[in-house]
Amino acid sequence: MDQRVEVDGHRITLRNLDKVLYPATDTTKGELLHYLTGVADLILPHLRNRPVTRKRWPDGVEAETVFFEKNTPRGAPAWLRRVTLPVPGSTKNRETIDFPFLDDVASLVWAANLAALELHVPQWRVGPDDVARDPDLLVIDLDPGPPAGLEECTEAAFAVRDLLADDGLEPLPVTSGGKGMQLYAAIAGTQGSEVVSGYVHRVAAELEKRLPRLVVSRMTKTLRHGKVFLDWSQNNGAKTTICPFSPRGRELPTVAAPRTWAELEAGGLRQLQFYEVLDRVAELGDPLAHLLPGDDEPGRGPEVPTR
Repeated sequence: MDQRVEVDGHRITLRNLDKVLYPATDTTKGELLHYLTGVADLILPHLRNRPVTRKRWPDGVEAETVFFEKNTPRGAPAWLRRVTLPVPGSTKNRETIDFPFLDDVASLVWAANLAALELHVPQWRVGPDDVARDPDLLVIDLDPGPPAGLEECTEAAFAVRDLLADDGLEPLPVTSGGKGMQLYAAIAGTQGSEVVSGYVHRVAAELEKRLPRLVVSRMTKTLRHGKVFLDWSQNNGAKTTICPFSPRGRELPTVAAPRTWAELEAGGLRQLQFYEVLDRVAELGDPLAHLLPGDDEPGRGPEVPTR
Protein backbone atom coordinates (compact mmCIF):
# COMPACT_ATOMS: atom_id res chain seq x y z
CA MET A 1 0.00 0.00 0.00
CA ASP A 2 1.27 3.46 -0.90
CA GLN A 3 1.83 6.08 1.79
CA ARG A 4 1.99 9.81 1.13
CA VAL A 5 4.39 11.66 3.46
CA GLU A 6 5.85 15.15 3.76
CA VAL A 7 9.62 15.43 4.27
CA ASP A 8 11.46 18.76 4.41
CA GLY A 9 8.36 20.39 2.91
CA HIS A 10 8.28 17.97 -0.04
CA ARG A 11 5.52 15.41 -0.59
CA ILE A 12 6.76 11.92 -1.42
CA THR A 13 4.74 8.81 -2.20
CA LEU A 14 6.33 5.81 -0.50
CA ARG A 15 5.59 2.56 -2.28
CA ASN A 16 5.68 -1.06 -1.14
CA LEU A 17 6.98 -0.36 2.36
CA ASP A 18 6.39 -4.00 3.30
CA LYS A 19 8.47 -5.33 0.38
CA VAL A 20 11.24 -7.59 1.71
CA LEU A 21 14.59 -6.38 0.42
CA TYR A 22 16.77 -8.71 2.53
CA PRO A 23 15.08 -12.15 2.61
CA ALA A 24 17.64 -13.67 5.00
CA THR A 25 16.42 -11.32 7.76
CA ASP A 26 12.99 -10.35 6.35
CA THR A 27 14.18 -6.73 6.34
CA THR A 28 11.71 -4.53 4.46
CA LYS A 29 11.88 -1.25 2.58
CA GLY A 30 10.16 0.34 5.57
CA GLU A 31 13.04 -0.79 7.80
CA LEU A 32 15.54 0.56 5.26
CA LEU A 33 13.82 3.95 5.50
CA HIS A 34 13.81 3.71 9.29
CA TYR A 35 17.57 3.11 9.26
CA LEU A 36 18.40 5.90 6.82
CA THR A 37 16.26 8.52 8.55
CA GLY A 38 17.79 7.41 11.85
CA VAL A 39 21.34 8.11 10.64
CA ALA A 40 20.44 11.03 8.36
CA ASP A 41 22.30 13.62 10.46
CA LEU A 42 25.45 11.51 10.15
CA ILE A 43 25.33 10.31 6.54
CA LEU A 44 24.23 13.61 4.97
CA PRO A 45 27.53 15.44 5.66
CA HIS A 46 29.34 12.62 3.81
CA LEU A 47 26.96 13.01 0.85
CA ARG A 48 26.79 16.79 0.75
CA ASN A 49 27.94 18.32 -2.56
CA ARG A 50 29.13 14.93 -3.82
CA PRO A 51 27.38 13.47 -6.90
CA VAL A 52 25.87 10.15 -5.87
CA THR A 53 25.98 6.91 -7.84
CA ARG A 54 23.24 4.61 -6.61
CA LYS A 55 23.22 0.82 -6.77
CA ARG A 56 19.62 -0.38 -6.87
CA TRP A 57 17.97 -3.69 -6.02
CA PRO A 58 14.29 -3.01 -6.88
CA ASP A 59 13.26 -6.60 -6.07
CA GLY A 60 15.62 -7.22 -3.17
CA VAL A 61 19.16 -8.51 -2.81
CA GLU A 62 18.38 -12.08 -3.90
CA ALA A 63 16.77 -11.04 -7.19
CA GLU A 64 18.66 -10.90 -10.47
CA THR A 65 17.74 -7.29 -11.20
CA VAL A 66 20.48 -5.00 -9.86
CA PHE A 67 22.09 -2.00 -11.53
CA PHE A 68 24.23 1.07 -10.98
CA GLU A 69 22.56 4.38 -11.72
CA LYS A 70 24.63 7.54 -12.12
CA ASN A 71 22.18 9.79 -13.96
CA THR A 72 19.08 11.38 -12.45
CA PRO A 73 16.23 9.10 -13.59
CA ARG A 74 13.13 10.23 -15.43
CA GLY A 75 10.35 11.12 -13.06
CA ALA A 76 12.72 12.47 -10.40
CA PRO A 77 11.08 15.31 -8.46
CA ALA A 78 11.76 18.85 -9.65
CA TRP A 79 13.05 19.83 -6.20
CA LEU A 80 15.90 17.27 -6.31
CA ARG A 81 19.20 19.14 -6.56
CA ARG A 82 21.39 17.97 -9.43
CA VAL A 83 24.48 18.88 -11.42
CA THR A 84 25.68 18.16 -14.95
CA LEU A 85 29.31 17.04 -15.06
CA PRO A 86 31.63 15.78 -17.81
CA VAL A 87 32.35 12.05 -17.78
CA PRO A 88 35.31 11.40 -20.06
CA GLY A 89 35.68 7.75 -20.99
CA SER A 90 32.07 6.89 -20.17
CA THR A 91 31.24 3.27 -21.01
CA LYS A 92 27.96 4.52 -22.50
CA ASN A 93 29.64 7.15 -24.70
CA ARG A 94 28.06 10.04 -22.84
CA GLU A 95 29.94 13.33 -22.65
CA THR A 96 28.06 14.48 -19.55
CA ILE A 97 25.81 13.01 -16.86
CA ASP A 98 23.09 14.73 -14.87
CA PHE A 99 23.97 13.57 -11.34
CA PRO A 100 21.66 13.98 -8.33
CA PHE A 101 22.77 15.20 -4.93
CA LEU A 102 21.38 13.57 -1.79
CA ASP A 103 21.93 16.37 0.67
CA ASP A 104 18.74 16.44 2.73
CA VAL A 105 16.39 13.94 4.31
CA ALA A 106 13.85 14.27 1.49
CA SER A 107 16.35 13.27 -1.19
CA LEU A 108 17.62 10.42 0.99
CA VAL A 109 14.05 9.12 1.36
CA TRP A 110 13.50 9.53 -2.39
CA ALA A 111 16.54 7.33 -3.15
CA ALA A 112 15.57 4.68 -0.58
CA ASN A 113 12.06 4.57 -2.04
CA LEU A 114 13.69 3.46 -5.31
CA ALA A 115 15.54 0.66 -3.45
CA ALA A 116 18.90 2.41 -3.80
CA LEU A 117 20.59 0.26 -1.17
CA GLU A 118 24.12 1.49 -1.85
CA LEU A 119 25.22 5.10 -2.15
CA HIS A 120 28.65 5.63 -3.73
CA VAL A 121 30.49 8.96 -3.79
CA PRO A 122 33.83 10.35 -5.02
CA GLN A 123 36.44 11.83 -2.69
CA TRP A 124 35.87 15.28 -4.22
CA ARG A 125 32.99 17.73 -3.96
CA VAL A 126 31.27 20.06 -6.39
CA GLY A 127 31.77 23.77 -5.74
CA PRO A 128 29.15 26.54 -5.94
CA ASP A 129 30.14 27.05 -9.58
CA ASP A 130 29.07 23.44 -10.33
CA VAL A 131 32.68 22.48 -11.05
CA ALA A 132 34.44 19.54 -9.41
CA ARG A 133 36.98 20.57 -6.79
CA ASP A 134 40.20 18.75 -5.90
CA PRO A 135 39.68 15.83 -3.49
CA ASP A 136 39.45 16.66 0.21
CA LEU A 137 39.72 13.02 1.33
CA LEU A 138 41.92 10.09 0.44
CA VAL A 139 40.73 6.53 0.81
CA ILE A 140 42.45 3.16 0.92
CA ASP A 141 40.21 0.15 0.39
CA LEU A 142 41.44 -2.93 2.26
CA ASP A 143 40.14 -5.92 0.31
CA PRO A 144 40.98 -9.34 1.81
CA GLY A 145 41.55 -12.32 -0.45
CA PRO A 146 40.11 -15.49 1.12
CA PRO A 147 40.85 -17.02 3.53
CA ALA A 148 41.98 -13.63 4.85
CA GLY A 149 39.28 -11.54 6.53
CA LEU A 150 38.81 -8.67 8.95
CA GLU A 151 41.57 -9.92 11.26
CA GLU A 152 44.13 -9.51 8.48
CA CYS A 153 42.55 -6.20 7.41
CA THR A 154 42.98 -4.94 10.98
CA GLU A 155 46.68 -5.82 10.97
CA ALA A 156 47.12 -4.08 7.61
CA ALA A 157 45.13 -1.05 8.81
CA PHE A 158 47.52 -0.41 11.69
CA ALA A 159 50.48 -0.65 9.28
CA VAL A 160 48.79 1.87 6.95
CA ARG A 161 48.04 4.17 9.89
CA ASP A 162 51.67 4.21 10.99
CA LEU A 163 52.96 4.94 7.50
CA LEU A 164 50.46 7.73 6.87
CA ALA A 165 51.21 9.23 10.29
CA ASP A 166 54.81 9.76 9.15
CA ASP A 167 53.37 12.14 6.53
CA GLY A 168 51.10 13.97 8.97
CA LEU A 169 47.93 12.14 7.95
CA GLU A 170 45.44 10.73 10.47
CA PRO A 171 43.35 7.95 8.89
CA LEU A 172 40.20 6.49 10.42
CA PRO A 173 38.63 3.08 9.71
CA VAL A 174 35.26 2.07 8.27
CA THR A 175 34.19 -1.58 8.14
CA SER A 176 32.82 -1.84 4.62
CA GLY A 177 29.71 -3.92 5.25
CA GLY A 178 31.20 -6.39 2.79
CA LYS A 179 34.45 -8.31 3.31
CA GLY A 180 36.93 -5.67 4.40
CA MET A 181 37.30 -2.06 5.39
CA GLN A 182 38.29 1.39 4.19
CA LEU A 183 40.63 3.94 5.73
CA TYR A 184 39.88 7.65 5.21
CA ALA A 185 42.14 10.62 5.86
CA ALA A 186 41.52 14.34 5.45
CA ILE A 187 43.78 16.11 2.96
CA ALA A 188 44.25 19.72 1.92
CA GLY A 189 41.93 19.78 -1.09
CA THR A 190 44.58 21.59 -3.14
CA GLN A 191 46.01 18.69 -5.17
CA GLY A 192 44.50 16.84 -8.09
CA SER A 193 43.17 13.30 -7.97
CA GLU A 194 46.14 12.01 -9.95
CA VAL A 195 48.54 13.35 -7.28
CA VAL A 196 46.56 11.78 -4.44
CA SER A 197 46.15 8.49 -6.29
CA GLY A 198 49.89 8.38 -7.02
CA TYR A 199 50.71 8.97 -3.36
CA VAL A 200 48.37 6.21 -2.14
CA HIS A 201 49.80 3.87 -4.79
CA ARG A 202 53.29 4.49 -3.41
CA VAL A 203 52.06 3.83 0.14
CA ALA A 204 50.52 0.53 -0.94
CA ALA A 205 53.68 -0.52 -2.81
CA GLU A 206 55.85 0.35 0.20
CA LEU A 207 53.70 -1.73 2.54
CA GLU A 208 53.78 -4.65 0.11
CA LYS A 209 57.58 -4.44 0.27
CA ARG A 210 57.58 -4.30 4.09
CA LEU A 211 54.84 -6.90 4.68
CA PRO A 212 54.89 -9.28 1.70
CA ARG A 213 53.15 -12.06 3.64
CA LEU A 214 50.17 -9.77 4.38
CA VAL A 215 49.85 -6.99 1.81
CA VAL A 216 49.57 -6.80 -1.97
CA SER A 217 49.38 -3.57 -3.96
CA ARG A 218 48.94 -5.05 -7.43
CA MET A 219 45.49 -5.68 -8.86
CA THR A 220 46.27 -9.16 -10.22
CA LYS A 221 43.72 -11.41 -8.49
CA THR A 222 45.99 -14.44 -8.41
CA LEU A 223 48.30 -12.54 -6.03
CA ARG A 224 45.59 -11.85 -3.45
CA HIS A 225 45.08 -15.30 -1.92
CA GLY A 226 45.27 -14.94 1.87
CA LYS A 227 46.48 -11.34 1.61
CA VAL A 228 44.98 -7.87 1.87
CA PHE A 229 44.86 -5.90 -1.36
CA LEU A 230 45.39 -2.19 -0.68
CA ASP A 231 43.24 -0.70 -3.42
CA TRP A 232 44.74 2.71 -4.10
CA SER A 233 42.75 3.17 -7.33
CA GLN A 234 39.66 4.43 -5.47
CA ASN A 235 41.36 7.85 -5.46
CA ASN A 236 41.06 8.14 -9.23
CA GLY A 237 38.80 11.10 -9.95
CA ALA A 238 36.40 8.91 -11.95
CA LYS A 239 36.00 6.33 -9.15
CA THR A 240 33.53 6.22 -6.28
CA THR A 241 33.55 4.42 -2.94
CA ILE A 242 30.68 3.28 -0.73
CA CYS A 243 29.65 6.23 1.44
CA PRO A 244 30.14 5.88 5.21
CA PHE A 245 26.82 4.88 6.85
CA SER A 246 25.45 3.62 3.51
CA PRO A 247 23.61 0.30 3.57
CA ARG A 248 25.04 -2.53 1.52
CA GLY A 249 23.28 -4.83 -0.93
CA ARG A 250 24.52 -8.03 0.70
CA GLU A 251 22.76 -11.08 2.10
CA LEU A 252 22.42 -9.33 5.46
CA PRO A 253 21.47 -5.64 5.95
CA THR A 254 25.02 -4.54 6.69
CA VAL A 255 26.39 -1.00 6.72
CA ALA A 256 29.63 0.77 5.81
CA ALA A 257 30.16 1.61 9.49
CA PRO A 258 32.71 4.15 10.80
CA ARG A 259 34.74 2.60 13.62
CA THR A 260 37.33 3.67 16.17
CA TRP A 261 40.92 2.52 16.48
CA ALA A 262 40.05 1.29 19.99
CA GLU A 263 37.58 -1.15 18.43
CA LEU A 264 40.26 -2.45 16.09
CA GLU A 265 42.68 -2.81 19.00
CA ALA A 266 40.10 -4.85 20.93
CA GLY A 267 39.91 -7.40 18.09
CA GLY A 268 37.00 -9.62 17.15
CA LEU A 269 35.84 -7.13 14.53
CA ARG A 270 32.81 -7.99 12.39
CA GLN A 271 30.52 -6.21 9.96
CA LEU A 272 27.59 -4.34 11.53
CA GLN A 273 23.90 -4.36 10.58
CA PHE A 274 21.25 -1.62 10.56
CA TYR A 275 20.07 -2.09 14.12
CA GLU A 276 23.61 -2.21 15.53
CA VAL A 277 24.61 1.02 13.84
CA LEU A 278 21.43 2.74 15.04
CA ASP A 279 22.19 1.58 18.59
CA ARG A 280 25.74 2.90 18.57
CA VAL A 281 25.33 6.28 16.88
CA ALA A 282 23.52 7.83 19.85
CA GLU A 283 26.64 7.23 21.94
CA LEU A 284 29.46 7.49 19.39
CA GLY A 285 28.07 9.85 16.75
CA ASP A 286 30.31 9.83 13.69
CA PRO A 287 34.01 9.13 14.38
CA LEU A 288 34.77 10.53 10.89
CA ALA A 289 32.91 13.83 11.30
CA HIS A 290 35.99 15.98 11.89
CA LEU A 291 37.51 14.85 8.58
CA LEU A 292 34.82 16.62 6.56
CA PRO A 293 35.46 20.24 5.55
CA GLY A 294 32.85 22.97 5.63
CA ASP A 295 31.47 24.35 2.38
CA ASP A 296 34.05 27.16 2.35
CA GLU A 297 37.03 24.96 3.25
CA PRO A 298 39.07 23.16 0.57
CA GLY A 299 40.07 20.44 3.05
CA ARG A 300 41.01 19.78 6.67
CA GLY A 301 44.27 17.90 6.30
CA PRO A 302 47.79 18.35 4.93
CA GLU A 303 48.92 18.08 1.34
CA VAL A 304 50.17 14.61 0.43
CA PRO A 305 53.89 14.24 -0.32
CA THR A 306 54.75 14.22 -4.00
CA ARG A 307 58.09 12.45 -3.68
